[in-house]
Order: sequence, then structure tokens, then C-alpha cells
Amino acid sequence: MTNWLLRVKENLANIVPAIDYYEAELADARKQTGLFGSVEKHSRDMPGIVEQRFNQLQEIESILEFLNIELRKLRSEKFRKFLEHYNRQLTSRDAEKYVDGDPDVVDQQHLINEFALLRNKFIGLTKALDAKQFQINNIVKLRAAGLEDVSL
Repeated sequence: MTNWLLRVKENLANIVPAIDYYEAELADARKQTGLFGSVEKHSRDMPGIVEQRFNQLQEIESILEFLNIELRKLRSEKFRKFLEHYNRQLTSRDAEKYVDGDPDVVDQQHLINEFALLRNKFIGLTKALDAKQFQINNIVKLRAAGLEDVSL
């Protein structure tokens, strides 16, 4: 597994390949949410699947936090620039408004928004895996109660 957090920290341009990687992983993981075939096999595989996808979610959360830290750093630099180097005296509120409209800040916010969407998709995936585990548990309980011919 590639450590995308380190790669993004090294070079922010690696964010696009990271998004592509996680989108591909998400498409692959959606196949794991289905419940077909042997319930025993699914029951056996679920802990590993959940662990893998949860670890990916945690890495996405780390990258998102890194992007937010970088946004705060960028905003601070732009704020200082507007307060110190603008032609006229600005209030803090005026400088904040100018910072919010700065193209670099807006681009960073768009990037954060896209990565937050990816995180939310992975949260949805973990909820789907939880639902699958719940259904497996129900099927196992039915079989333990003697209803062997239960089908989905």
C-alpha cells in the first residue's frame, strides 16, 4: 500500500494521483459490499476488509487535515501580505475578505472540498460494510436457529 500522506507532503502535485488511486479503490471496494455466495466466506473475510478500508479512510482523513493545515498557512501568509503591503490601511475584516477571494486560497479550498467528498464516500463505504456485517450476523443467527434454507 502506498503511503499517500507522505507523497502529498513531499509534493502537493501528488494530490491528483492520490485522488485517482482512492477513487479506483472505492470502485473496487463497492464490489466487497455485496452479499453473494458463501456466507461463511464473507464472514471470514469481513474483518480484513473492514480493517483495510478503515485504514484507507484514516489516511484520507490525514491528508485532508494536512490540506487544511496548508490552507491555514496560506491564509495567514495572504492576510499578512494584505495588511502589510496594501496601498491603504485595511481593517482585519477587510483583509480577511481579500484573503477569501485570493485565487490561491480559493484553489486550495476547492481541493479540500474535492478531497472531503472522497472522504465522505469512504465513510459511506464503511457504513455499507457495517450493514453487510449486520446482515451476515442475522443470517448466521437464523442458521443457528435451524433455518438452513433461508435465502436472500
